[in-house]
Amino acid sequence: MFSIGDFARHGRVSVRMLRHYDAIGLLRPARVDPFTGYRGYEAAQLSRLNRVVALKDLGFTLEQVASIIDEKVGIDELRGMLRLRQAELQTRISADRARLAAVEARLRSIETEGAMPVQDVQVKTVPPVRVAEVTGVAESFEPASIGPVIQPLYDELMGHLRAAGVTPVGPGIAYYEDAPDGGVLVHASCPVNVSEVDGARIVDLPGIDRAATIVHHGDIDNVLSTVQTLAKWIEENGHTSAGYNREVYLEIGENCDAWVTELQEPLK
Repeated sequence: MFSIGDFARHGRVSVRMLRHYDAIGLLRPARVDPFTGYRGYEAAQLSRLNRVVALKDLGFTLEQVASIIDEKVGIDELRGMLRLRQAELQTRISADRARLAAVEARLRSIETEGAMPVQDVQVKTVPPVRVAEVTGVAESFEPASIGPVIQPLYDELMGHLRAAGVTPVGPGIAYYEDAPDGGVLVHASCPVNVSEVDGARIVDLPGIDRAATIVHHGDIDNVLSTVQTLAKWIEENGHTSAGYNREVYLEIGENCDAWVTELQEPLK
C-alpha cells in the first residue's frame, strides 16, 4: 500500500488533488488510519485515477467524470471520447488562429494608414475572359472566412484541369457575389481556351468598363490594408464602387509573402 505522497508521484498528480478527489468521493483511499488519519492507496487504484484525469482533461466536469466512471466506461469508449474532444479542440484552435490573424490584419491596416501612395491606384478597362471555375460559399468577406474556402476550391479546380489536360492561359481570378442564402459566393477561376472541363464550369466572365486597380504584395490573407487604401482612393476621387473587387493572382508560389495580386474594383 502507498502513502498519499507515493501514490501521487506514481500517478503524476498532486497530493492536493488526491485530497480533493477524496473529499468529493471521486477517488477514496483504500484505507485511512483511524488514529493518524493517514491515507493509504493501492496500485490498482491507479486505473481509476488515470480515467479521472483523462476525462477531466477532456473537458468533463468532475461530476460528469464520476457519473461516467461509475458506469464502467471502457477503453474503447474513452478512446472515442478522446477522438471527439481532439476534433473539437482542433476546430477551436483553428478558429482562434483565424481570429488572431484577423486582429493582426486590422493592426497592419492601422499601422499603414496613409502610407501607401495614391499613385499606386489606376483606373483601367478590364477585358472579358473565358474561365473554368468552381464555386463555394464563405460566411463573410473577411479574409479569415474567404481563405479556408478559396484554397480548397483552387486545389479542386487545378485537379480538374490536370485531369482534362488543360493548361490555364492566364493568372487565376477570384471573384465574389452575394450568396442567395447569405454569405459570399466565392468563384475560383482560371482563364482557359476550351469549352468544356469535367467537374468545372466554363464561364465567359464579363469585362469591367472602369475598374480601380491596385497591386497587393504579400500574403492575400493580409490584404485588408490594401483594400482599404483602394476604398479611400475611390471616395476621395469622387468615384462609387459597383460591387466586390476581383483578385487576379499575378505571381503565386509556396512562399505566400512573395505573392503579387491585383485588386480590380468596378466603378459605377
